Amino acid sequence: MTQSDSISSPAPTSSAAPSAVPVKPVRPVPPTSGWFDKVEAFISRLSTRDNFWHSICSFIWLPLAFFSGIRTKQIGDDRFQAILPFRKFNKNWYNAMAGGALLGNAEIAGGMYVFGIVGSDYTVVCKNLNYTFLRPCLGPAVYHMQPRTHLRELVATGKEFNFTLDMEIMQQPIGKQGRERRVGKCEVTFHITPKIQHKIKALRKKSAD
Repeated sequence: MTQSDSISSPAPTSSAAPSAVPVKPVRPVPPTSGWFDKVEAFISRLSTRDNFWHSICSFIWLPLAFFSGIRTKQIGDDRFQAILPFRKFNKNWYNAMAGGALLGNAEIAGGMYVFGIVGSDYTVVCKNLNYTFLRPCLGPAVYHMQPRTHLRELVATGKEFNFTLDMEIMQQPIGKQGRERRVGKCEVTFHITPKIQHKIKALRKKSAD
């Protein structure tokens, strides 16, 4: 006689691992401003306060602007013009405004315009500059700047961006009967970046290493 043994199979066990909890990437915490950042911001604000402090800062960090004597003047809410005096430092051998002075100060004039609006929390770098010489400049040069976009709206985004200025370079009238003459035109593009982004990128690079 055979006896059938009933074999009870063990209860099935679940082999599935518990669902993994998604881990969010750790983002670097924006660094706090140290004493060097505060000093840098103070000097930046000081350089845009008026032409006197701009001259002092230019003498130390931007001697070309200091010796050329370029000055900015606000003529509206977001409208500025820069005046390059007709002095010996800016002249060439035939007593006209040197091309290098007109070209180099176009970047300085545009940078002063941009920096005066964005302030000390941004870095401003010239990315591209095209200058067209039209006729000799025989007197002080005036840079009339016209932005292609609203700079304050771009700053409000909090992101880095490119900003383009169109300039008309005019010779100031000579004598009472004189009139302004256009001596050149310029197109300059700046890359503008919040300083905090530079710090965050540096932290990311350091953590990746």
